[in-house]
Amino acid sequence: MYSNLRYDLPASASPSHHRPIPGHNASSTISRRECLAALLTFSITSGCKFSPALQGENPLTGSSGPLSNKKGGSSQTDLKNFTPEEFGAVGDGETNDTDAFARMSAAVSEIGGGTIILSKRTYIVGAQTPNSYPYSFAPAPIMKFEGCSGNLTILGNGARLRCADGLRYGTFDPITGAPTQHQMPYTQPGELATPYEGMIWIERCTGKVEIRDLELDGNSQGLVIGGPFGDTGYQLPATGIYLKNNTGGEHVSGVYTHHHGQDGIYVSSTLDRDKGTFIENLVSEYNARQGCSVGGGAHYAFVDSKFNHTGRAGLFSDPGAGVDIEAEMNSIRNLSFKGCEFSNNRGVGMLADSGDTADATFENCRFIGTDCYAAWPRMPRFRFANCLFVGCIIQTYFDAANPDDAVQFKSCKFTDDPALSPTGQLSRVSHGFIANLGAGDTNVLFDDCHFDVRESALLPYSGECIYNNCTMYQGSDGVCYPRGTFSGTNKLDGNVDLYSIAFSKITGTLTLNGQTIAPTDRCC
Repeated sequence: MYSNLRYDLPASASPSHHRPIPGHNASSTISRRECLAALLTFSITSGCKFSPALQGENPLTGSSGPLSNKKGGSSQTDLKNFTPEEFGAVGDGETNDTDAFARMSAAVSEIGGGTIILSKRTYIVGAQTPNSYPYSFAPAPIMKFEGCSGNLTILGNGARLRCADGLRYGTFDPITGAPTQHQMPYTQPGELATPYEGMIWIERCTGKVEIRDLELDGNSQGLVIGGPFGDTGYQLPATGIYLKNNTGGEHVSGVYTHHHGQDGIYVSSTLDRDKGTFIENLVSEYNARQGCSVGGGAHYAFVDSKFNHTGRAGLFSDPGAGVDIEAEMNSIRNLSFKGCEFSNNRGVGMLADSGDTADATFENCRFIGTDCYAAWPRMPRFRFANCLFVGCIIQTYFDAANPDDAVQFKSCKFTDDPALSPTGQLSRVSHGFIANLGAGDTNVLFDDCHFDVRESALLPYSGECIYNNCTMYQGSDGVCYPRGTFSGTNKLDGNVDLYSIAFSKITGTLTLNGQTIAPTDRCC
């Protein structure tokens, strides 16, 4: 997914200093989602029976309001509440409750929906069946639902689901159980092992889906790790929450999902659905591949959520992002992030680089790149307002001849202050520039933005950006190249070259190191 990337570097910047995305295999052309496609066909196929009428709509998601717990039509029979204890769960933090959760989920599916009520205790889950093709160690379902037509609610009440110790993840010999190793990419079935596909897996449901107030602990450090699988790393299902093609509206609130072999949460839908996904107060951290993967669809809203420390728990798979917006299942449109954090991920904090993706807004968000990029927004019509970027950003949308398609930053701050890093370290992965935008930055707009780089970072490297009412300060002696069009009132302090390779155009007032430069078509 990192092919065809363009850089326009000054002659003094040696390409040998460019640091690639950690773990990225640039020669691979196999889609990670393609590697998984065959495996995901093994999802359960039990459908749900009836279609309750949906009540009132949530203005944020377009989804139904509070669950009525009533069947549709003239029937007033209550949908049943379910607890795993009714089906044999113990919840003592030692007994494996996988079978009880599977029986409960089957009962919910049988009547088409309902409310699952968990208790504030630790449930051990995850189990494997040896030598069950295409797996060498096949995962047992935990909470898995497909095609439910009624409202489906999971009330965690502070419960914790923790993956059992000693389960296998990766590739293993189906006879001996020993780990196997193959030259990558490797996509052959038969040796695959995973402790679960999704702790909570919900697919193609038409009623409202609601998940709240629980912890999903993938216990990746307690797994037995085998050989890698896919294009790079471990592209095998092992996700906290998996939501795919649900059309009745989704609401996830107060969930802590962490240490999963793949993603903390995966979401995908269709473009034409009327009701969207609302995710609030989610903390997704220390997962191996992504805090969150968006694989397709429209109408996603993330509020006050954190996507941090991906790949930091000993298990890592590319791209290792906080959030990866990657349109491989369907096109992606209309995403919003408010008050969210993307910090200390081994890969990019927020990555949007491939597929038909557009129209995302980020408000009051924090992007902190400790040893990789803070953000990589290479898609049209991405908008950032009142955001903080700590560390380097790179790859804004290329060649946006239409200004409306270009990435825009409004009232954002860019800094290299190590005090804002959770590790005290910041990325230096793009020749030291706080923003390396190359030559494909046409019409990228920085409006009322503040660049404050006082350590070793350099001010932006750009060619055709628009800087409107911006202030820039650089403390280091290195040469920076913030070239483009300067409109409004701008102030630059530092070792600035506005001439090299491309000319800068001044249509407003520019104060450069204390000297005011009059408006001109070209500046040297």
